[in-house]
Amino acid sequence: MKNIRFKSILIVALTALSLWSLWPTYKDYSYSKQLARLTTAEDSLKFVRENREAIETAAEKSLKLGLDLKGGMYLVLEVDLIDLIKERAWNKDDTFDEIIAAVKSKAVDGNAQVIELLVSEFKKRSIRMSRYFYEVRDSDEEIIVKLRKEAEAAVVRAKEIIRNRVDQYGVAEPVIQTQGARRIIVALPGVSDEDRVRKLLRGTAKLEFKLVRDNESMLEALERINRFLADSEAAEETESMPDGESPVKTANPLYENIFMENGRVYVPDYSREYLTGLFQREDIQKLLPKDSEIRLSARSIEVGDGEVLYDMFLLKKTPELTGGVITEAKATFGASALQPEVTMRMNSDGTAKWARITGANIGRRIAIVLDGAVYSAPVVESKIPGGSSVINGIDSIEEAQDLEIVLKAGALPAPVRIIEERTVGPSLGADYIRSGLLSASWGLCIVALFMIVYYRKAGVSADIALILNILFVLSVLAGFSAALTLPGIAGIVLTIGMAVDANVLIFERVREEIAAGKNLRLAVDTGYSKAFSAIVDSQITTLGAGFLLYIYGIGPIQGFALTLMIGTAASLFTALVITKVIFNLLIERNLMTVKSFG
Repeated sequence: MKNIRFKSILIVALTALSLWSLWPTYKDYSYSKQLARLTTAEDSLKFVRENREAIETAAEKSLKLGLDLKGGMYLVLEVDLIDLIKERAWNKDDTFDEIIAAVKSKAVDGNAQVIELLVSEFKKRSIRMSRYFYEVRDSDEEIIVKLRKEAEAAVVRAKEIIRNRVDQYGVAEPVIQTQGARRIIVALPGVSDEDRVRKLLRGTAKLEFKLVRDNESMLEALERINRFLADSEAAEETESMPDGESPVKTANPLYENIFMENGRVYVPDYSREYLTGLFQREDIQKLLPKDSEIRLSARSIEVGDGEVLYDMFLLKKTPELTGGVITEAKATFGASALQPEVTMRMNSDGTAKWARITGANIGRRIAIVLDGAVYSAPVVESKIPGGSSVINGIDSIEEAQDLEIVLKAGALPAPVRIIEERTVGPSLGADYIRSGLLSASWGLCIVALFMIVYYRKAGVSADIALILNILFVLSVLAGFSAALTLPGIAGIVLTIGMAVDANVLIFERVREEIAAGKNLRLAVDTGYSKAFSAIVDSQITTLGAGFLLYIYGIGPIQGFALTLMIGTAASLFTALVITKVIFNLLIERNLMTVKSFG
């Protein structure tokens, strides 16, 4: 009797705890319904203001929905390890470029091991790797080990930085996992601003402070590039012309794509992509002054007739300072005008270097370059000893906030590319929820009806346990902030069938004992005892399969495995404890007879 009382108290306590865990979900649903019923924006705003704290608390503690149910973005990112390899090489010649090109052509598959492909290309050409990497005295084996460690660390670091950016962006329950050798899966439920998310995840956040070359040097470099392009076009046209005909030489192929005014050089929006690629060409870079590069401004300038222009800068290629010294970044508005900007603070090493750099370059311009785009290029008016700097030239406070996020999270060790992207709309997610709930409801009703018809009162007790089983699964998901996905709903539906299967084993054992002439109490006790090992064995094997699916699976598979494991554990408890307690209570009160088992 004491044992039954303890188990009854335990069941009541777990049921109360489950209801308490799911209460915020109900409140969140209730608030959403109330907001939907309000017809005017004023009423909605008033309701949110009056219930802000309760709404936020309910949303935070409610059962989360996955990407497929809530809507959002699913992206596959690939870490560019080839770019990392190029950065690590201290020597770069035509042979090295050929090797890199060969590796790139073979590394199309995301599971391809880039370092192994690189090693294979070097062995094919019988070239020592120390000719390009690390120390000259290093053996190939030592260099391979170093490159492998750097590649592995780059993927791990990229995943950490992406997670930091997503967390600071404020996405609830994101899924971020590695796949293969260099790919990262990112699922972001509830995200609607897709362009902003792409920029946030893709941006390398490589911050550099570079000196701006004088205008005379830039104009001379542009003149050389223009002559080179004109001569190249003339040569190509000569080759394609019939004998005896002369080509019509293009006078200014570069100047046709740029615009000059008051000593400044601008690039029209229609030429931006072409010129960005042009200035990255090696033959064009050789025409620039030593240790120089051409970069465009990040912010556009709109002139008359809606034409959009970008500033062009000739910069010193070697940075004076990099973003590794930044310890704090904050999005704010400028004091003189309501223009978004990002203020930055540096560590002690950066502060000392920044003071020396600004003190030595008073009257010159220093460009603040982020991911190859110039955000601002202010003139240094005096030495800056405090280690502070500002990024301006930002179009919106959202862009400033995103810059703050990427600067705080740090720079990616290598560029990442979005190679796959899927967007699930909230309306499609709502359809999935309706379909999932409908299928689960039909499954539950059919199973419950079968149990009642076939096992009568025993079937009713099994149905009660079944409802508690689903309650326990949902409460665990809500309590541990796990997300419910469409495969998760499939796992719940499967759990319904498995929970009933355990009860069927027990009930059939009880029937056998009744047929053998035992009284009802002894038949129930013996039936549970004999069915125990079979039930435990089947549930443990299911738990093992679910565990392996969760560990080695990704995304939807993990969602299915999680609900399957929780449901299996709950099935053990409901089948072996709850139904047994119900039977004992009914038998004690003479409310159950042999006929109760059909």
